[in-house]
Amino acid sequence: MTGTSERPSLIGRNLLAGAEPDVAGDAGHEGHPPRVGFFTDTSVCIGCKACEVACKEWNAVPEDGLDFTGMSFDNSQGLGASTWRHVAFIEQSKPLGRAEAAVDHGDVDVLALASRGSGTPVEEAAITPTSPAFPSPDGQTGLRWLMASDVCKHCTHAACLDVCPTGALFRTEFGTVVVQDDICNGCGYCVPACPYGVIDVRPGDGGAHKCTLCYDRLGAGQEPACAKACPTDSIQFGPLDELRERAAARVEELHRVGVEDARLYGHDPEDGVGGDGAFFLLLDEPEVYGLPPDPVVTTRDLPSMWRHAGAAALTLLGGVAAVFAAHAAQGVSGRRTGRRR
Repeated sequence: MTGTSERPSLIGRNLLAGAEPDVAGDAGHEGHPPRVGFFTDTSVCIGCKACEVACKEWNAVPEDGLDFTGMSFDNSQGLGASTWRHVAFIEQSKPLGRAEAAVDHGDVDVLALASRGSGTPVEEAAITPTSPAFPSPDGQTGLRWLMASDVCKHCTHAACLDVCPTGALFRTEFGTVVVQDDICNGCGYCVPACPYGVIDVRPGDGGAHKCTLCYDRLGAGQEPACAKACPTDSIQFGPLDELRERAAARVEELHRVGVEDARLYGHDPEDGVGGDGAFFLLLDEPEVYGLPPDPVVTTRDLPSMWRHAGAAALTLLGGVAAVFAAHAAQGVSGRRTGRRR
């Protein structure tokens, strides 16, 4: 399926905010493929970090330190210019799940279960550290791990792209946002513009870097390296509309079996960034995962700001002109009075 040639006129529209159903078409791509993205189902993430490794290997992203902070078992800490995929580890004092250490799991085919990923019916899935459960009779709730692979959101309204002075950031025919290394001048304007704190400037080369959603692989008809490497299908890639339908069904399934905390994040085209190209199923509030609860594109109010600035400038010019006119009129009056004398 390709994009349609008929789309709403760009004239009079605020392209920095609001509904934008065809981001690739609005960027000038004719006959483009459907918009693609990521759906990350954190309920089946096992924290293996295979996505981090695959991302670095395919994109030749340099090593950025393997530091133990003492705050988490996570050794990559967060997204940055040299960490395009980051698996967060969140430890919580919540029910661990109905796991029994004495049970023999020798007959379980873990690879077969992993290949089924989030498509595995909940009643058939093995209990994991993220599985909810009731406290034990003695009142102990134990701990649980929340694990989530974070990435650039490839926003519908990407402020990083809007503020780039050199055109280094551009919208691809797949609807994703990519940095062209050879055009980036390292100004860093994109860094504070991102509402998620994703993009950053790499000290080694002075350029801005972030996830490209493996643009080179997409052009060859392949899925991104991180999704390809994920053993549990936590990272799912495909047409964005299909992913949203799949995610909604997954949330309904989890709610049906009692996982009431399951919710989607970044999927809504009516949110402050027009919806994300990479969205998530979370098991707790977004802040727990280090995500802003209500992100808004930072360039949203630029049109109104320019209008107010223009109105203020016109008012100032009008005032200055009035002052000059008054002085000129006073001078003419004075000269006429002098001639009469």
